[in-house]
Amino acid sequence: MSANSMNAKVTWVEDMTFVATSGSGHQVVMDGDSPGKAPSPMEMVLMSAGSCASVDVVSILQKAKQNLQRCYCELSGTRADSVPKVFTDIHLEFVVVGTDINEKHVERAVKLSADKYCSVAKMLEASVNITHSYRIEPPQQDG
Repeated sequence: MSANSMNAKVTWVEDMTFVATSGSGHQVVMDGDSPGKAPSPMEMVLMSAGSCASVDVVSILQKAKQNLQRCYCELSGTRADSVPKVFTDIHLEFVVVGTDINEKHVERAVKLSADKYCSVAKMLEASVNITHSYRIEPPQQDG
């Protein structure tokens, strides 16, 4: 198999529950029922977009020597009313927590992820309106 190819296997467990096994040997449970015992495949797509973009943002901020303590991505997706209920819109909001975080670096990291690096979002953007925002928060003070 070439370095540019991937494989996976999805195995039915029971009801509408499946276990997906990646080519690297990692497993994820998914459920087609709503609500199910695990995330649905569409929830996994949303989470994949957020995970992929978050890897970019954290990596870029670390390379910029920002004092990053936490970073998370809050996602919202709107789906079509009729079948197939594809995503029509996805919004990613990055929350960067740390001290002396330079807003220009955060803006640049989010833009680079959106425009260049996030493979999942780049793949989805052909048919989904993807938007991004960010906010910077100071670390929580105990007491």
